[in-house]
Amino acid sequence: MFTGLIEDVGTVRSLRQSNGGARLEILTQLPLSEVALGDSIAVNGICLTVVELGSGSFVADVSPETLLSSSLAQVSPSSLVNLERALRLSDRLGGHLVSGHVDDTAVVISRQDDGNATLFTFCAAENTLRYVVEKGSITIDGVSLTVNLVTQETFSVSIVPHSLVKTTLNNIKIGCKVNIETDIIARYVEKLMTGRTTPSTGSLTMEHLAQNGFV
Repeated sequence: MFTGLIEDVGTVRSLRQSNGGARLEILTQLPLSEVALGDSIAVNGICLTVVELGSGSFVADVSPETLLSSSLAQVSPSSLVNLERALRLSDRLGGHLVSGHVDDTAVVISRQDDGNATLFTFCAAENTLRYVVEKGSITIDGVSLTVNLVTQETFSVSIVPHSLVKTTLNNIKIGCKVNIETDIIARYVEKLMTGRTTPSTGSLTMEHLAQNGFV
């Protein structure tokens, strides 16, 4: 698990594709002396496993599914990527719980000044937007953000200067594709509400929630 609080902006050294997948090497200022083989690092919001460690760099394998469902296939040498090591139980949870499993990609359709912040609007698929709610949490390229507005085809977030400077978000322009992870709680609630049953509790319905004071 991750928090969506970026620790470093790394630089892609290489992306070597083969057999549908790829091997990604990233230069970073992360304290790699604290990283072991098999550890998880989120790269632009995607949980990857460290398979090699070098001097100031690490290597991770990228599966064909990850290349298809994220923007990682578009990176090239010198591309900047957001990095975050996996959450430890002793860490503060400053963002929100992030699994590192990207749901979809979205496209930037608008970027404009919004007081001391920058307002970004993204176009996303309907089956992604169903899990996005105003004032809820969303992860964009690994960055934990709060949703400002949701429509049938778009959602918007307002990003403060600190987040722009400390991540890659300041580099995204209209037309850029970003990785999206919605709040995992919404997906669990939906699964329960569809009438899936368990031997002990039966199906969860709105009536059941209302009777027990949850709605």
